[in-house]
Amino acid sequence: MRVMPVVPRGYCYGVVDAIGLAKKVAADPRYPRPVRVLGQIVHNRHIVEELSRLGVETLDGANRLQLLADVHDGTVIFTAHGVSPQVREAAKERGLTVVDATCPDVEKTHALVRKLGAEGFAILYIGKRGHPEPEGVLGEAPDRIYLVESAAEVGEVAARLRADWPTAPVAVTTQTTLSRWDTETIISAIREQFPDVDVYNEICLATQTRQEAVVVAAAEADIVLVVGDARSNNSNRLVQVVREKTGKSAYLIDNVQEIQAEWLAGKQTVAVTAGSSTPSQLTRQVIQWLEHYPAGVGANHAVRQQDAADDRR
Repeated sequence: MRVMPVVPRGYCYGVVDAIGLAKKVAADPRYPRPVRVLGQIVHNRHIVEELSRLGVETLDGANRLQLLADVHDGTVIFTAHGVSPQVREAAKERGLTVVDATCPDVEKTHALVRKLGAEGFAILYIGKRGHPEPEGVLGEAPDRIYLVESAAEVGEVAARLRADWPTAPVAVTTQTTLSRWDTETIISAIREQFPDVDVYNEICLATQTRQEAVVVAAAEADIVLVVGDARSNNSNRLVQVVREKTGKSAYLIDNVQEIQAEWLAGKQTVAVTAGSSTPSQLTRQVIQWLEHYPAGVGANHAVRQQDAADDRR
């Protein structure tokens, strides 16, 4: 089978920095114990499990402030997704040692929202409900910012904004890990409501280039496999943009064991990419496995051929 490793793929610099910082804290006895991460450091269970083996506990849940409620000692690490000012203040009040692993691109969005709020703007924020990044950003200007998840919501949210801030200028910004195609659709709907809106598209370069690269690769492939965690928003978006922009089959897998023979039956070319929080070795394992997979044959025969090749290795 022909395998097309998509470039760029996998880790971005924000993820590398966050993981490296957490490992540094785990190895340094000067940081008070216990060491806890407030949420998953990045959305990948393999990284969370590795940190656990190093003695770093992950406090997992939908609300960072609630997670912090029962923490009264030791060191707390803020994840790459960022946290709200309310969480920072709560950690300070508890006298915790704080290590901030927020991605610099997310920090930019926090600073932008603070600035827009201080200047009197009402802010529409395009993001995904339940994701920790919007939770943190919304906390920067809670009385002036409105979450929008889809174009269908724009009319309702716009009405609430007008009722609350009838004369305020309006600005829009975005979660860093969304699809640029999704945000363009929502921004277009927002412009219909607010023609003079100030637009700040904060999708990070790593996210955008990975999405564009996989769409280009998908045009030459029969199928696309995205290696990533089910909770990783950017990994799920890679699957989404392939399906929507190319009409090709695309599947999210956690590791090589999740590849289903039915997907590959009769296929000649498979493109492989990975979310920005996916460990590189998982993607390499998928690529290596596929390189030994026979192309263009039925699923049952392919499995037998692959089993025989595995036995020989």
